[in-house]
Amino acid sequence: MLKKKINYGKKVNVGIIIGISLFGIALIMAICPSLFTKFDPYTQDLTNVLHAPCEEHVFGTDGYGRDLFARVVYGTRVDLMIGFVAMIVPFVLGSLIGIFAGYYGGILDAIVMRIQDIMTAFPFMILVIAIVTILGPNISNLYIAVWLVGWRDYTKLVRSEVLTEKNMDYVHAAKVLGYSDARIMIRHILPNTIGSAVVYAISDIMLCMLVGASLSFLGLGVQPPIPEWGAIITEGRQYITNAWWICAFPGLALAVMGTSLSLLGEGVSKVLTNDGRR
Repeated sequence: MLKKKINYGKKVNVGIIIGISLFGIALIMAICPSLFTKFDPYTQDLTNVLHAPCEEHVFGTDGYGRDLFARVVYGTRVDLMIGFVAMIVPFVLGSLIGIFAGYYGGILDAIVMRIQDIMTAFPFMILVIAIVTILGPNISNLYIAVWLVGWRDYTKLVRSEVLTEKNMDYVHAAKVLGYSDARIMIRHILPNTIGSAVVYAISDIMLCMLVGASLSFLGLGVQPPIPEWGAIITEGRQYITNAWWICAFPGLALAVMGTSLSLLGEGVSKVLTNDGRR
């Protein structure tokens, strides 16, 4: 396969290590939540309502007596699923549209860019809220809304890279050897242009999680009693003056997840940038 040679540096990237560590803990928590808590996130105990954080309930309890730590732990699975599922389709679809538009140019590129310009004229969140409102408030429609809007950023990133790469010598050599356009795009150009999209995808996981949490907060996303961080914060609004922990700990979980993905994305970006300079 004809592509640029990449040499990976030996210098340890602290950001990647911290990001991977935090994200790894969250991933284990999502896969095996029972390892972290003995409580069921759905079990109500009306005799133990709004109990402050203590040794037994480290995050306290909510308005139904449910263990808040258990709901935050089990909510990790829901929020990570939202982040990954909502990200992966725009990543694949947008990257493919971007490479085809950038490689062939002409009318195809003009049509794609005009559609992208129209969608970019509207804020991402406004479009998602509008689509979910029309389709109905549930997690499936949340995915559909993000898929319909999220591809535009990946298309822009990949297209800009392809416009440069398609004029490189290795692409001309592949054409001389008689390789098909599909082989040149998928096997040779795409591996050399997908890096920026991968870095953006790491951050986009968090963006999708925040979109899910925001829609749940507005009552348009995950519906109670499913433990989702945004939905938990919504439930805790009415107790904010006397049970601060209900809103604080899910918000802290979102902040930690955002930090891990930001560090991971920044670290990957530095690695790819340093490799490109060699």
